[in-house]
Amino acid sequence: MMSSELTQDSRISRLVELALIEDIGLGDLTSEALISATGIGHAEILCKEEGIIAGHEIAALVFRHCDQTITLDPAVRDGERALAGDVVARVNGRARGILTGERTALNFLQRMSGVASLTRKFVDAVEGTGAKITDTRKTVPGLRVLDKLAVRLGGGSNHRFGLDDMVLIKENHILAAGGIRRAVQRCREHLSIHKIHVPLEVETRNLEEVLEAAGCEGISRIMLDNFPLSDMRRAVELVGGRVELEASGGITLDTVRTHAETGVDFISVGALTHSAKALDMSLELTSHV
Repeated sequence: MMSSELTQDSRISRLVELALIEDIGLGDLTSEALISATGIGHAEILCKEEGIIAGHEIAALVFRHCDQTITLDPAVRDGERALAGDVVARVNGRARGILTGERTALNFLQRMSGVASLTRKFVDAVEGTGAKITDTRKTVPGLRVLDKLAVRLGGGSNHRFGLDDMVLIKENHILAAGGIRRAVQRCREHLSIHKIHVPLEVETRNLEEVLEAAGCEGISRIMLDNFPLSDMRRAVELVGGRVELEASGGITLDTVRTHAETGVDFISVGALTHSAKALDMSLELTSHV
């Protein structure tokens, strides 16, 4: 999903509405007591540390839900880097609505910018190797569409969005099916019967399983789960480019380049979305009348 399509998605509208209900409750008592209902305000969103900006459209949607007169004009575009002290956006409209939406808008903007910033660090770390950084389903429940957009804005790529857009045969599936070949065969039959066309990936734990998976028809990608680097290099040699290879399991910024240099095609990193630190930002009202 492109960012321009995001705010047209009814899921996002509901998500913003729920976030505002959670924060506002029966009303913004402080702003209602102190700020005129018709007064116009101007505010700036400031970045307090360096990072990649993501989430302007969602923040703008929050403000529009609070008051249709409010506009958000980005000063640093989504996907671009901001430095500490930079103004990343300017917000204009009724001052009461700006202050009512402030925290929720910042929560989305800070969360998404944190994910984008961490993703960019991983992407920069593997530059020139040919490996792509990809995310996982280890996202905040309900925020997956935003988490995955933030990964893309940080320069990463998305793995499957959910359980219905890829077959990923993992260790427990293999155990239940009685082996890799039987699991692959049954999944292919299921897809054929229901006329479903999606990629098929198999998780492997050792070189023997890599060879078994590589010998199955219809495989798009093999996951190398927690492989030692020597075995990962050997897997790249054995597969010889016949299918894509994905490295996975506890890969950090300190180790990601050595994994990329083995020749794998993808490196999946759950930390992009489950451990990203929110980027520090604030909103300051510059004037109101």
